[in-house]
Amino acid sequence: MPELTNRFTSRRGLLFGTAAVSAGALLAGCTSNESDDEPAANDQPAAEDKPGKEVTIGFAGPQADHGWLNAINDNAKSRAKKYSDVTLEITEGSNDTAQQIGQIETLINKKVDVLVVLPADGKALTQVGLKAMRAGIPVVNLDRIFNTPQAYRCWIGGDNYGMGLNAGHYIGEKLKGKANARVIELAGLDNLELTKQRTQGFDDALKNYPNIKKVARQAAEFTVESGQAKMAQLLQAQSKFDALWNHDDDQGVGALRAIEQAGRDDFLMVGGAGALSAFQAIKQDNGVLKATVLYPPTMAASAIDLARALGQGKGVSGMAEFEIPASLTLYSAVVDKDNVDTYMSTGFK
Repeated sequence: MPELTNRFTSRRGLLFGTAAVSAGALLAGCTSNESDDEPAANDQPAAEDKPGKEVTIGFAGPQADHGWLNAINDNAKSRAKKYSDVTLEITEGSNDTAQQIGQIETLINKKVDVLVVLPADGKALTQVGLKAMRAGIPVVNLDRIFNTPQAYRCWIGGDNYGMGLNAGHYIGEKLKGKANARVIELAGLDNLELTKQRTQGFDDALKNYPNIKKVARQAAEFTVESGQAKMAQLLQAQSKFDALWNHDDDQGVGALRAIEQAGRDDFLMVGGAGALSAFQAIKQDNGVLKATVLYPPTMAASAIDLARALGQGKGVSGMAEFEIPASLTLYSAVVDKDNVDTYMSTGFK
């Protein structure tokens, strides 16, 4: 999972619906603020949102070396195709900051109407965000945040602290009747701020359940291989526990392999992000994985909606203001067998 927002930013943003399903329903109708505009399903623009001013949107993101990042690109492309008045200029993803800066400068020189940028490094790309804004090109800053609000017109992203918080509350409610319950945590890369935020949220939630103790935590690397290796270590060290929270569904694939190899089924597992494989396992309900907490890549589709609205000088349908908000934090919904069908179409591979 990529490095994302700091906790201050993620908490100060507007809690926007119940994850991307509601965000999409609202943002898909980025039109004039008419009271009769009806929100549409999250995967389609509003039927009433007729084609308007032609808008060219430049999109620059990092290299899609992770399932979530690949889904970011797919969501942006798919959303843009749904609008006959949108032309998407998309760059080749790069984790090299200098290369990404060059790509964004090319988009600025092409005089695109709006930029959507998921920076490989928010701090390193702040200056090019400022350059675009000073050139009169509004920037939608996607997920990893620039160092100053002056570098973007609108930020939209996920809530890492909220992921941990909601994972902790879900596990807490499942175990609240069990005395001396034990939980473990398979985290992501410990050098990333987002990992610290997810752990902090999880720990804060568990404070509400005095019967539960976190007995182990192991950091992995957001990869299948690391998930399998680190989970095997946890299973060897912890002969008995009641619940596991895994920060990322990609590394969760490896974690589930280790669990199966160890023949363990005596605990429940909660994942993170919203991979299709996790949704499918939750629906089948024949293993330890019972839920996952969203960090929805559909935020890229919503970013296209916001960019189009900016380019056409519109607000957000369903909101009274004439302008789009400055900051939108998506809600980290918990997906379990009761609501998994609702989210299945948003799952990434």
